[in-house]
Amino acid sequence: MEDPFSADAAGSPHADLLGSRFVSFDEATQTATMRFTVKREMTTWRGGVQGGLVAGYLDDVMGYAFVLATDGEMAPLNLEISMTLLRLIPEGPLIGKGRVVKSGRRVVFLEGELLAEDGTVMARATSTALPTPRPSPDTTGMG
Repeated sequence: MEDPFSADAAGSPHADLLGSRFVSFDEATQTATMRFTVKREMTTWRGGVQGGLVAGYLDDVMGYAFVLATDGEMAPLNLEISMTLLRLIPEGPLIGKGRVVKSGRRVVFLEGELLAEDGTVMARATSTALPTPRPSPDTTGMG
């Protein structure tokens, strides 16, 4: 499957910052897979991604899963994100997996993981969000 939102991602400042690239979407499990390129500017003096920025990677892949699960019609508006940092995430390639756990009219439950290329889990998150109509580039001033 090609990235159905490649034009949007190319114009999104955050996607460039995170080095986001769509890989695939499994409709049966409502799971999105993305690749990120962690830039040196995202890391701290410890050599790992700053914690708040880790949340950005997780938020991106979880949100992507929901947008894809709704055929691009809806986007999640986060109420809460809970994150566990398991390992320092260094500069370089990173794999993200985001999944829609449950989606209702009023609330969406999402989960995500960031993995090293060898499959080692680096961070996990869950999110509770409101399902909202996906903004168009025209309504956001981004297009």
